[in-house]
Amino acid sequence: MNNGFVLLTKLHQWVDKALFRALSIILGFYHVAMVMWDPEAYAASIGGFNVLVAPLLIWGICSSMVFGVGFKPRSWIWQIFFSPYFSLPIMAGFFLVRLFG
Repeated sequence: MNNGFVLLTKLHQWVDKALFRALSIILGFYHVAMVMWDPEAYAASIGGFNVLVAPLLIWGICSSMVFGVGFKPRSWIWQIFFSPYFSLPIMAGFFLVRLFG
């Protein structure tokens, strides 16, 4: 193991809890369900799918699923890419925009 892997493991230990995993997977499934159910209404409620929102939504959903099911990538680069520190705020942000926007 290299130092990057050990450092990221220590960094992720704070969110590596069942509550955060459940929240992550629930938010991911919620957004997938909303996109699949009525994509036009969902897009209208979050301000439309544009060049920034669509990739951010896809990345957030994928990252939340990876973290939510408990998968831990071996490479530290992929651990950063699929970090819950990025996916949880993205998914929560889209949820709040959908709810209050």
